[in-house]
Amino acid sequence: MAGKKPTAEAVKGKNPIRFTDTTFRDGHQSLLATRMRSEDIIPFMERMDQMGYWALEVWGGATFDTTHRFLGDDPWDRIRIIKGILKKTPTMMLLRGQNLVGYRNYADDVTYRFVRYAAEAGVDIFRVFDALNDMRNWEVSIKALMDAKKEGLMAHFQAAVCYSLTQRRMGGPIFNLEYYVNFAKRSAEMGADSFVLKDMAGMVSPNDAYDIIKAIKETIKIPVEFHTHYTSGQGSMSYLKAIAAGVDILDTCLSPFALRTAQPAIEPIVVAVEQTDRATDMDLAKLIEIGQDLERVAVKYRDLLDTSKMAQIDTGVLLHQIPGGMYSNLVNQLKEANALDRILEVMADLPQTREELGYPPLVTPTSQIVGIQAVMNVLFGRYQMVPAEVKGLAYGLYGKTPAPMDKKVQKLILKGYERGEEPTTKRPGEILEPEWDKAVAATKGLAKDDGDVLVYALYPTTGERFLKWKYGLEPIPEEVKAKSLEQVKLEDDVYLTIKKKNLFQKVKEYLDRIETPVPDKGPGLRTFNVFVEGQYYAV
Repeated sequence: MAGKKPTAEAVKGKNPIRFTDTTFRDGHQSLLATRMRSEDIIPFMERMDQMGYWALEVWGGATFDTTHRFLGDDPWDRIRIIKGILKKTPTMMLLRGQNLVGYRNYADDVTYRFVRYAAEAGVDIFRVFDALNDMRNWEVSIKALMDAKKEGLMAHFQAAVCYSLTQRRMGGPIFNLEYYVNFAKRSAEMGADSFVLKDMAGMVSPNDAYDIIKAIKETIKIPVEFHTHYTSGQGSMSYLKAIAAGVDILDTCLSPFALRTAQPAIEPIVVAVEQTDRATDMDLAKLIEIGQDLERVAVKYRDLLDTSKMAQIDTGVLLHQIPGGMYSNLVNQLKEANALDRILEVMADLPQTREELGYPPLVTPTSQIVGIQAVMNVLFGRYQMVPAEVKGLAYGLYGKTPAPMDKKVQKLILKGYERGEEPTTKRPGEILEPEWDKAVAATKGLAKDDGDVLVYALYPTTGERFLKWKYGLEPIPEEVKAKSLEQVKLEDDVYLTIKKKNLFQKVKEYLDRIETPVPDKGPGLRTFNVFVEGQYYAV
């Protein structure tokens, strides 16, 4: 019996899976140090808008920092232009709660203004998370979103839980199934429009993904999304199990920017769900076509791709549950201290340090905070040297940890701390002095609008420098300027020319050696003593 002929058009299932594309935010952030320029992103938006995505994640995360710091790009211009092109598909950003798109908690006045301004500039869906999963760090952002909604903006609030582990599989006293289900339930009660399980380190196993998604879907009525990274190699398997569990939306990249430490690729998943109830009607041929065009642009950024090893996954994550980025930071810190031989001691200290500090999820910035303290413990003795960030964590400056800190350790850390030796129970934003008026005063005569002031408020040093570039008060350095495809081709030609010349020279030298016989030693043979830069050679 002959099989069915493939149809040209995809057939949508009864409950089609939806997708958020992360290529133009998390994709290049994970693989290319967030260096993709607006001029290379914007040309793809019109076609991406026609594909039927649930959302396009194009902003937030590290993009705000890198655009103004390294690229001379205006982050606000990027989102405005993209929003102006997209007619069907909502934009999405990653918002770090009270951290916004920076690396510290900002005052309430700056936090509120940033979220409102972003909503007005063109962000539709705000994926809000906190590194400690402390929902109090969402409060000001949520208020700003609710106020924006009243004015007719989409201002969709997507609550995110940071997935974390204390062992190889989900479980234990902290990060168990009940923890994630309760978090989702509380998020819905706070007014979340959707919910996402955010596995930033790519550590969730397929069966655990199934159990979490299934339980959450049975608990809340809002759409449930799943975000993971391919770091450990489990990403696509976890997605298939999540689909079986009823997940509504998956985060994926176009194949050129997928896998490795980014998200799973969309193309194979579209094929995998064909002829099932979860089948999507997304056009596979068009997805592949866009991916091929992306390949042509990606060559401009190839030097940023990590090619130091053959493996595309980090199997160490499977062994020790330490995210790849955190492990590499530990290695770098020990190298700088000339103590790399003590890495195993640090790895052994990490679980104890993390427990003593209240089991913070190992994501930015808490992964760095736990990691540096473990290094200090090994090099100088346990808590004999404590960095300012660890003191801030112990005081409550970052929020409430998932579990209580060890009281003795906390007391030791906070001894003589400038903010006080007793930890605060206040929401972190309540501790911080207002910052907006100071930023306005500091940028008087330079900033033209609130967007400019916000760039400065979040990043005073690099923000001021960017504003001077933007308004022609300082020249943009050559290394910041964009590189064209023509320049890349010229570099290739030069490289190949040099390579050919070197190869030709090596072949010539080889032929000379085999064709020219070595002369016999003559009667006048002598030895000369030659000194070159202090080195002695007998010739």
